[in-house]
Amino acid sequence: MLDDQSFPLRADEAIDALYRSLLKAADEYDFEADMNNGALTVEFDDPPAKFVVSPNSPVRQIWVSAHSKSFKFEWDTSRQTFVFPDTGEDLKAMMSRAVTQQLGETVSLP
Repeated sequence: MLDDQSFPLRADEAIDALYRSLLKAADEYDFEADMNNGALTVEFDDPPAKFVVSPNSPVRQIWVSAHSKSFKFEWDTSRQTFVFPDTGEDLKAMMSRAVTQQLGETVSLP
């Protein structure tokens, strides 16, 4: 588990990397990604939806709200990334799957 000093750095790095990947994909697909105060939002017009990715410092997790569900990502020391324990997916893989599901077409995040 990350300590109080390491979590904000790792979370910011992970969310920023995800944001950059989503910006590249948004050029090709119909959605918008935006960062505001450390939280990432992904908005869709058709069908309408909003996903939110944000750090939760007290529990040292990254939380994702997508498809009316909450996903809580924990740091995996061996993989050096945030992982959703239920599936083993990392943050980028899960978001790629969620965006694909929302748009109804395969979206791979670079």
